[in-house]
Amino acid sequence: MTLALEVKNVVKTFQSDSGEIRAVDDVSFAVESGEFVALVGPSGSGKTTMLSILAALLTPTEGQVLIDGVDLAQMSEAERVVLRRQKIGFTFQSNNLIPYLTAQENVELMIRLNNKFDRAAKVRSAELLARLGLGERLNNLPAQMSGGQQQRVAIARALIHAPTVVLADEPTASLDTERAFQVVQTFAALIHENNRAGIMVTHDLRMCKHVDRILQMRDGKLVQIYDTYEEIMALARGE
Repeated sequence: MTLALEVKNVVKTFQSDSGEIRAVDDVSFAVESGEFVALVGPSGSGKTTMLSILAALLTPTEGQVLIDGVDLAQMSEAERVVLRRQKIGFTFQSNNLIPYLTAQENVELMIRLNNKFDRAAKVRSAELLARLGLGERLNNLPAQMSGGQQQRVAIARALIHAPTVVLADEPTASLDTERAFQVVQTFAALIHENNRAGIMVTHDLRMCKHVDRILQMRDGKLVQIYDTYEEIMALARGE
């Protein structure tokens, strides 16, 4: 496998009235193409800040983040904008679909932003939505779809432009358990099939069943890496 993402000794600090806060504290890990990783931890553990750094939305105070071997900190803001558009796919908890665009138009938007829209891209967007069980919803607006269907549109949008890294911020938080499992299972399958590097932030350990590794954060630090779902569930049970 190819190394898609490298995080090297990343620190992110913020200033507050009470002093300096180390939201991310000397974190290092790597994710290969075709690997789906979960980032877990309690509220305030630093996982959301870490995801924002991986998305090139925040610049680390110290350390390096490399996507395809390119150091994000060495890029200008204009260059990071292009990198986010071309090499990063992002699925938000709230979907962030554009309400006046259809499901297919929402997915095609990423291709249009990269100036690569053509007939073949339109076919790919329809095929990807069909793969996600939305073949009959191509022309539906977000308001005409359920929460689970909207989340699957967001997943298609995050994958359609063939990014190197796909990031998901609590993608199942607003879904019932059965639908949440279906969304994560489909997301994992697409990460593996399309050979992308996927990172999912989740507070629900049950959603880690379909990931390849689990990275646990606490107080800004990466405290443990689990290679199996059974390991982290045993920890959750106090075994």
